[in-house]
Amino acid sequence: MAAGAATGRDAAGFRRAGGAAAAAVAAFVLGPLAMVGLAAQGAVAGLQPGDGAALRFTLAQAAASAAASVALAVPLARALARRRFAGRAALVTLLGAPFLLPSVIAVMALLAVFGRGGAVNAALAAAGLGPMSIYGPHGVVIAHVFFNLPLATRLILQGWQAIPAERFRLAATLGFGPAEVARHLERPMLREVVPGALATIFLVCLSSFAVALILGGGPRATTLELAIYQAFRFDFDLGRAALLAALQLGLCAAALALVWAVALPAGFGAGLDRPAGRWDAGGVFLRVQDALVIAAAAAFLLGPLAAVLAAGLPHLAGLPPQVWTAALRSAAVAVAAAVLTAVLALAIATGRARGGARWAEAAGMLPIAVSPMVLGTGLFVIVFPLADPAALALAVTAAVNAALALPFALRALLPAVAEAEAGHGRLATSLGIGGLARLRLVILPRVRRPLGFATGLAAAFAAGDLGVIVLFAGGDAATLPLELFRLMGAYRMEAASGAAVLLLALAFGLFAVFDRGGRLGAAD
Repeated sequence: MAAGAATGRDAAGFRRAGGAAAAAVAAFVLGPLAMVGLAAQGAVAGLQPGDGAALRFTLAQAAASAAASVALAVPLARALARRRFAGRAALVTLLGAPFLLPSVIAVMALLAVFGRGGAVNAALAAAGLGPMSIYGPHGVVIAHVFFNLPLATRLILQGWQAIPAERFRLAATLGFGPAEVARHLERPMLREVVPGALATIFLVCLSSFAVALILGGGPRATTLELAIYQAFRFDFDLGRAALLAALQLGLCAAALALVWAVALPAGFGAGLDRPAGRWDAGGVFLRVQDALVIAAAAAFLLGPLAAVLAAGLPHLAGLPPQVWTAALRSAAVAVAAAVLTAVLALAIATGRARGGARWAEAAGMLPIAVSPMVLGTGLFVIVFPLADPAALALAVTAAVNAALALPFALRALLPAVAEAEAGHGRLATSLGIGGLARLRLVILPRVRRPLGFATGLAAAFAAGDLGVIVLFAGGDAATLPLELFRLMGAYRMEAASGAAVLLLALAFGLFAVFDRGGRLGAAD
């Protein structure tokens, strides 16, 4: 009886810790949102005619970016699904890079190719044609396609991989050619997968800030996120900024509801997990077609990054001292965000695995529906009467990025912790292992891989953040993305190129360190 009581107290302790972490996250998200709502109540008269244009452009660019990304991703995912070649696994893995790529680096990469002195304009000049400009609404859409094409490809490729190999085997037995396979297998799968991919990318593009800030080119390409920033920095109209933030929150909530609504179950049934042979795609024409699609996508995704490296590496050693100082600040913010994400995710996941309420999990997923600029707006409204926002810039940036990374961490940790408890929990209980010892001996060795991956994502996101820091930072608290943006604004492009390489190395390096740390000594 005493052992049972101790076990109950131990489980209750995990549940209390998980509940406290979930309550802290809910307060951190809902408190600023409530302040945004209160500040927006008396700000209706503060709306300007340009705000309606910002709303229309936000919706238009998100819809265009999502449609273009998915339309280009379908043939790329099809080519990757039906071809096996040397380096395929590395290429598919590389498609996850945009999750780590800071948005300001994506913009720098596109400028290196499509900018005034980029390769595309050089080729146009050699052909006797006039230059093209990357600035404006079309530039925003191009940047979003560059950023989201890999995400769309991964989402749609998962749909192709979910079709059991036995379906393709049956199609070959029936003598189906490429047209019949497309009609009976691929199109039904796309009807299930494409709406969710469209809605997901639409949600991502609604929160566009750095892309519109650098490539927007004026009022015609102003998003709501950028309008909020302008209301802060240029007008210091907190009421109007709060009203715009409330409008942005409504859009994000509607888009998230759309993502859930269009998520459809697969309709192909289970298979035997065999490799899918593609007897329908052996023709020379299809081989050449798939090769061209994969080569074009690789050039589109890797070419700009290679241009950034080529342009920035020669200037890396000559960077001004403030850039290196900003890099140290970014590294500190990233590590703090990663640690905070790990603590919150572990507390919520272990509490849930030990019988915690489902509301704790829901609270942990809450930040996914909130725009970083909206959250930053609410925090600024709270902090401004009480303290100097610039003094809290780095702490707020770390906390916001930890909250935004938490849903990704929970998606990785919840099943891993539940599996660890299901497989070893009873034995640990019978041996009297509880509390921190249970966490150290039973759970952590079996969740190190997903925990390392999740904290690596949090660190990379925080290292490249430009959305929150611009609201709070003063002159002496700039992070590396903000310092890079300032260099670009001052037309110091050589220094900006070197800073871009440094930021790229910092984001990917932090991810690699945390991800590798999670793999070392992990239980299989």
